[in-house]
Parts: sequence; C-alpha cells; structure tokens
Amino acid sequence: MSKTTRVRGFAPWTPQSKTLALVEQIQGVLDEYRDHLPMTIRQVFYRLVGGHGYDKTEQAYARLCETMNRARRAGIINFHDIRDDGVSRYSPNSWSGVGAVLRTVRTMADRYTLDRQNGQSVRLFVLCEANGMAPMLSRAVDEYGVSVMSSGGFDSLSAKYRFARELADHDATEILHVGDHDPSGVHLFNALSEDIRAMCAGLDSTGGQTFTHLAVTPAQIAELALPTAPPKKTDKRSFEGETVQAEALPPDVLTEIVRQAVIDRQDADIRQDVLDQEEADRAELHDLIGGVAT
Repeated sequence: MSKTTRVRGFAPWTPQSKTLALVEQIQGVLDEYRDHLPMTIRQVFYRLVGGHGYDKTEQAYARLCETMNRARRAGIINFHDIRDDGVSRYSPNSWSGVGAVLRTVRTMADRYTLDRQNGQSVRLFVLCEANGMAPMLSRAVDEYGVSVMSSGGFDSLSAKYRFARELADHDATEILHVGDHDPSGVHLFNALSEDIRAMCAGLDSTGGQTFTHLAVTPAQIAELALPTAPPKKTDKRSFEGETVQAEALPPDVLTEIVRQAVIDRQDADIRQDVLDQEEADRAELHDLIGGVAT
C-alpha cells in the first residue's frame, strides 16, 4: 500500500476555491498589518476570526496552519511575513576582510545610541508571554531604550535569577506584562511577579519592583469586542469570565498600547537630553574616525 507523504521543499500548488478564498483573506490580513510584520500564525488566526468570521476552533486553526504551510512552499505567501520560531543558532564571528571592519566601524558610528532610559526615575521592561510577538513589541519601544523579553522563558530558574539580579541594580523598576487572559496567563503573571520580587529581596535590593499587567485586560476585551472562549474544563485554577489570548489584540492596537504605556512613564525632557547627547557624541565619533574608507 502506498503512503502519501507531506510536500517537501518548494512545490507548486493549485488550491480549491474555498482554500483559495482563505489564502486571499490571509494575504489581506498581512497587507493590512504590513508595518507590523512578521506576524505569528496565531495572530493571523485571530484577525481572520475577528474580521472574516473564521471559525474559532482548534480544527480551524490546524487548517489555517496547513494552508499557510502550502502557500509559503508555493511562494504565494512570503516566508518573511510569518514568524514561527524553532531553531536557535550560534555561529562564530568572522569578517570578509579589513574593508568590512572599516565599514562596520562607520556604520556603528552612524547608529550610535546611548541608554535612552538614562536619568529616568523608573527603569522599564516589557515582558511578552508569546515569544513570537516579542520582536513586534521590541520595534514599538526600541527608540525609548526599553528591553522586551518573552516571559515564557522564565520557566527557567536561572532566567529568573539573572533578571532579578538586573532589577536589583536599579532604584525602581516597572515590568509591563503582555499575556493571555486565562487561568494559565494569570497564574504565570502572579507567580513570576511574586518569585522575582522575593529574589530581589534576597539580593538585598533597595529599589522597588512594580509588575503591571498591561494586556489583555477585561476592559480591553469589552472595548475591542475581542473573541472569547470558556476556560478549559481541565484547568481548575481560580478564574472568572471568558478567556482571551494576547494574539487576539490587533497588532497595531497592541503595539500602541505598549508604546503609549512607555511614553506615559518617561520624562520627555530627560529623554530629549539623552537624544541631544547622542547627537553630539555621534559627531565626535565621526571626527575621530576621520577618513575611514567606505
């Protein structure tokens, strides 16, 4: 008996009309949020649920994953538009020659930045439960000098310890958290904040650590009419209401929530002083570099 195998490599594809309509909807979502790419497949899923009446079921999500797999292999959907992490790569540093080093030095001078949180009364961090959304949020707050991390990695005790050590070095910190509104997300946020605070206390930190759940909140669910689902019957942890995943927030809405939260917590005059110093330092660097070849 012959066994059908999954498509390997790149492959032409002629989808049926129903599937083709889905592909066109996917492309519409990617075009709408072009400024926020790459998106995770689950983010696309929730845009289809909210904007096109796509079924909010695991079976429908599995169909979407398979459709996007075939569309990407066929070159219909750009690989760079979708983020699906899986492989970590560690490579040795190398140069193509002396000219490459000189060009890099000039580029580094062009991109020179100071720590843009210098002088601010509270040190800000952003934690995102979904690893795939972290790069999108990073682009939203990079100009303000704020680090974005995936909170899922804090299952590791070593990761918690390293973060607590970093927080303990500052007088005051606030951690802005983006996570699912469900028993797992609420438990993760509460457990993480309690554990990190306790570690900071054990490290004799004299500063304070504030953890703020920025999204998803009940108010956002109501205001944006986000798609909901009942909690899993197998999850017995205390939780009230319907569940909503962070990916259900439109990318532009989510990034603006995070960006505005950072702006609201920083002193604009202090930030401008840092930017002015950056400009002066950049000019000095170019003077030092002088006639470095490009």
